Amino acid sequence: MDRDRCRLYLITPPVLSDPARFAAEDLARALDAGDVAALQIRLKGADDDAIRRATGAILPVAQSRGVAVLMNDRADLAVELGCDGAHLGQEDGHHAEARRLLGPERTLGITCHASRHLAMEAGEAGADYVAFGAFFPTDTKAVRHHATPEILEWWSTMFELPCVAIGGITATNCAPLVRAGADFLAVIGAVWNHPEGPAAGVRAMNAAIAAAA
Repeated sequence: MDRDRCRLYLITPPVLSDPARFAAEDLARALDAGDVAALQIRLKGADDDAIRRATGAILPVAQSRGVAVLMNDRADLAVELGCDGAHLGQEDGHHAEARRLLGPERTLGITCHASRHLAMEAGEAGADYVAFGAFFPTDTKAVRHHATPEILEWWSTMFELPCVAIGGITATNCAPLVRAGADFLAVIGAVWNHPEGPAAGVRAMNAAIAAAA
């Protein structure tokens, strides 16, 4: 996940009732519509077998298109299932142990909320990117930490490690984050809930990123 320009980082819908259909239809259309750097499999509340089934459907679709696939919360499942990395929250296990499990070739991302201290700790633990947010209200989860564009500007000025902005980001509100130095914009609803479908959602996000750059 290099930081040559701001790119789109998709997160799966929180529930996939039919992972095979999602992968073959919505995901394939979204990834074929424009530039997507990464896809995070985030299925909160799903058991391991359900995550395995979903990952089995998603991986070939994403990886065949050059999109990195990251597993939310679970470095062990990321390795077991052949993902390209894992994304961990602050409560998702020991970050240094996750780094060891993933090895040097897989990506480790760490949520840092709105904390400069947590971000620096993540870098010291071996993270390949840090994630800040939430920047805007979101229906996906209760927002306990509110970040501002200033933290992106500070991080991108001070450190080489890429940063991801997350939380309520849409094509209409993302410009300040791009201009502040976000390397990636993580979105869920802006793509999967787009009124014209996921492909239109990706195109809209790509156009907004390009216009803000």
